[in-house]
Amino acid sequence: MKNIRLLFLLATIPAWGQSSLEQAKKLYEKRSYSEAKPLLESIKDTQPEYAAAQYYLGRVAFDEKKFEDAADYFEEATESRNGQVAEYFGWLGDAYGSIAQDANPLRQGFLAPKMKSAWEKAIALDAKYLPARFSLISFYTQAPAIMGGSMDKAKEMARQITEISPAQGHRSMGNLFVREKNVPAAEKEYLEMVRLEPGLTPVLGNFYVNEKMFDKAFAVFDGLVKRNPLDMLAHYQLGKTSAISGQRLNEGEQSLLKYLEYTPKQNEPSHAGANMRLAQILEKKGKKDEARLKYEAALKMDNNLKEAKEGLSRVSKL
Repeated sequence: MKNIRLLFLLATIPAWGQSSLEQAKKLYEKRSYSEAKPLLESIKDTQPEYAAAQYYLGRVAFDEKKFEDAADYFEEATESRNGQVAEYFGWLGDAYGSIAQDANPLRQGFLAPKMKSAWEKAIALDAKYLPARFSLISFYTQAPAIMGGSMDKAKEMARQITEISPAQGHRSMGNLFVREKNVPAAEKEYLEMVRLEPGLTPVLGNFYVNEKMFDKAFAVFDGLVKRNPLDMLAHYQLGKTSAISGQRLNEGEQSLLKYLEYTPKQNEPSHAGANMRLAQILEKKGKKDEARLKYEAALKMDNNLKEAKEGLSRVSKL
């Protein structure tokens, strides 16, 4: 009996040793937001973990698309003791940017310098913090010149990224050339990106899909599947390419069916998207009833899929 009690005590020591912040971070990573929030809110502004707690409350609010709340939390984090952290400022800028997307022009003008300043502060704190550099590139390419927008500044930032992470720098430059509709220059950048970092090959494939260079897109994803038949993301991309191009429909259908047997990880294509692409293939094959069921399944999982709504409207017509 004494040994059993000792084992129980030893097993519970790690839990006792965890701070509220450490417990909350693990809960956040599991997306258990309702359990993480009370722990984070219990951390007082006199405690050294307060800035980090406010940051994670901001991350929770951001994930829940409560961008105003997220900005408030990130502001509190950056203004607190121990709050001079690049990541905190980077997410503050992202929160401002998310608010600006749905704001009126007057408020956008107010938010623009705040988001730019937050991302610049993040880079000042950590020159290698790439998310803030990516955000600044988006800012430079989308903001009007009067607010600081500039393609030249965007390209200079891409060149700076190349010095930190060559593959990501070429990817960023490729994105900018796409924006300028300079397809040959963009392809050159993406090919160099893949040479440096083969793991980014799907980016090249998606570029080919977007540019309707379907033979090259299929070659990219065929190569990935050949190298690893269990690469479910490559199967999804093959199915997507088939759905968009109208080519190799049977193979595309089989690839998407395989993907639907797989459980996607966070930030991987959802089953809603896979059902939508499968519905597009079935529609192209003339199987309208089956396509309708798949469009409905996609929208049941994610009612914001515009292409699924359009597809359902098409196949539902008499």
